Amino acid sequence: MKMREIIQNRKILYILLALLVAVAIWIFVDMFGNNGSYFSKEITITEVPITYTGEDDLADRGLMLVDEGTTATVDVTLSGARTTLARIGREDLRVTADLTDVVGAGGQTIALDVAFLDSDFPNTLIESRSPSRATVNISELYSKTVDIICDVVGNVADGYSAGELQLSQDTLEIRGQQEDVDQVSYVQVTLDIGEDAMETVSQSLEFSYYDENNQLLDSTGMHPTVDTVEATLPVFVIKELDLVVDFVESAGARASNLEWHIFPETITVSGDAGLLRDVDSITLGQLNLLDLLGSGTNRHTFPIIIPEGCENLSGVTRATLTVEFVDMSRTQVSTQNFRYENLPDGKQAEILTQQMTVSIFGTASDVAAVTGGDVTVVADLSNYSGASGTYTVPATIEVDTAGDVGVSGTYNIQVTITDEAGGSTDEPPDPDTP
Repeated sequence: MKMREIIQNRKILYILLALLVAVAIWIFVDMFGNNGSYFSKEITITEVPITYTGEDDLADRGLMLVDEGTTATVDVTLSGARTTLARIGREDLRVTADLTDVVGAGGQTIALDVAFLDSDFPNTLIESRSPSRATVNISELYSKTVDIICDVVGNVADGYSAGELQLSQDTLEIRGQQEDVDQVSYVQVTLDIGEDAMETVSQSLEFSYYDENNQLLDSTGMHPTVDTVEATLPVFVIKELDLVVDFVESAGARASNLEWHIFPETITVSGDAGLLRDVDSITLGQLNLLDLLGSGTNRHTFPIIIPEGCENLSGVTRATLTVEFVDMSRTQVSTQNFRYENLPDGKQAEILTQQMTVSIFGTASDVAAVTGGDVTVVADLSNYSGASGTYTVPATIEVDTAGDVGVSGTYNIQVTITDEAGGSTDEPPDPDTP
């Protein structure tokens, strides 16, 4: 009994192997039995639907597809290997009628194009299609212009305000069949600004169509001249901004030693929240503190220039700055310290000036601490490489002190320049000529 079961199982296995070999031989013969190529077979796939393309181009020319005629589907005949054809169904084919080149109204015949949606069908040919052309009816578009209504949803944050809603256009031209277009009373777009909006919101919005009873209509068959409208809701903030002046400091003239006042101290502006978010002040201009020393005036007027796109709610257009040094002292110090620098190669120099009085300024305590020994007069000889003789050379003043002291005035010293060999010109040039 056990041996009989073994023999029976072997018979089943042999049958399955035989079937597998037969199928493999059938596939091989089908694919390669025709002199190394496949045996070509034909099938016809029926009732493949037609897809119409180019309707937007048609609408741009004031035309529309009214009637697709009696041709709704196409029978397509294919040839190829039997195994490949067995995998192809109606859903793998696309039949299109392109309306792009249609330029007039009336009955039209459009060539049909057939293509595979998938490229995984090698060596498969489209032998024929029936019918090969589609008959359609093209008519002129009926047009109507309606208002665009924008519905704003959401809210602005506390302390902010919304400006006037702005649309890129207030009306919309709609094209289509008269019975469809005439139902439209207006179109609506919805601008969602979100919760607690703190800056201007701009969006491209699509249209919804409504009849005179405010009922939403189907958009099928509607051809608007534009697909979207730009909607912008400005969000403003009212902000008080400080008025400030940029003080340019120098040695001995520091902002910390100033007493100043700006009138008005602040102004109130309104503007785009995004623009004003990081703005806390308006700089009126610059004031070099050295100019205060010699100007003799402590009153300056500046125009108030607000950020572009903002509104000056205060109405004040000019601000006045009064400024003076709290503690400013001047004195003159005599020094006998002189030196030169940047002596050209091959030259030697002798400073003829023996003493000089220098004007200094700063706080009373800093100025009082300066002695003649702290002051040095320095001549720069870098521009005298070809000179010999006695010259008047511009000089700078160095004050070596722990205090903050400035120097006023211009200074020159007399310097004799000779070659290192000791020679000098018989007729030295004019001392005032460098």
